[in-house]
Formats: sequence, structure tokens, C-alpha cells
Amino acid sequence: MTGPILATEFTPWASGLGGMMIGAAGALLLAFNGRIAGISGIMGGLLGGAPAGDRRWRLAFVAGLLLGGLFLGLVLPTAFETDPPLSWPALVVGGLIVGFGTRLGSGCTSGHGVCGLSRFSGRSLAATATFMVTGFITVYVVRHLAG
Repeated sequence: MTGPILATEFTPWASGLGGMMIGAAGALLLAFNGRIAGISGIMGGLLGGAPAGDRRWRLAFVAGLLLGGLFLGLVLPTAFETDPPLSWPALVVGGLIVGFGTRLGSGCTSGHGVCGLSRFSGRSLAATATFMVTGFITVYVVRHLAG
């Protein structure tokens, strides 16, 4: 690889493998712990004072996410060689808006899109359709109307 992979590049093998790994992680968490792998719910339980026994698996899940990123940075440092398209304050505000949206929508894309749809949840179908349509409209406006 010669440089960082951009979000607009077509990467079917890497994307497919990543999707299978996310699906497997969600299935394993549900099978062995009876929990849904939605990061907003996992973090909400950590920040909202979940019971001690419930906090352990949540901490392990979040630690796994962070350690996975650190491992990738060591193995493939070019994966993180990119400048953010916006300023750090804009990214923080965007993150807070996303956090508000996940609370408003009772879950995030991973909880609804991966875990909810696989359980045939009608609420997750509506939420995922809303995520996708909003994303399509946003890309269209930013790329074609806003210049």
C-alpha cells in the first residue's frame, strides 16, 4: 500500500472482511453474554453507572476497540496518515451531535444496523433506513450543492 485508504476508495475485500469481523463480534457477544453490540449502549452503561458485573464486559469491549486501533497503528501505520477534513473543534461538535442523535434514536448504527436488523427488529429497520437516507442526502448536499 502506498498511502492511506480514503473513505471514497473502493475496497471490497477489506470492507467485506471488516464487516464479517463486526458481525462475528456482535454474534459472539449476543451468544455468550446475551448483550447487543451497540457502542452507544455500551458506552451509555459505562457512563451511566451500570452495576459492577455489567461494567466489566463493557470495559473489556471498549478496551478491545482501543487496543485494536493501537495494534493497527503498529502493524499498518499508514492507516492513520491522514489529516482530518475539518478542524478539531468541528469534529468534536460533530461527535457530540452524533452522540445526541444516538440517544434520540435509542441506539447507533452498529446497534440498529448490525445487531437490530439481524434480529428482524422493526425499530432497527426504521432507524437504519433513516441513517442511510440522511447520509445519502448529506453527501449529495455537501458534494453537489454546497460545492
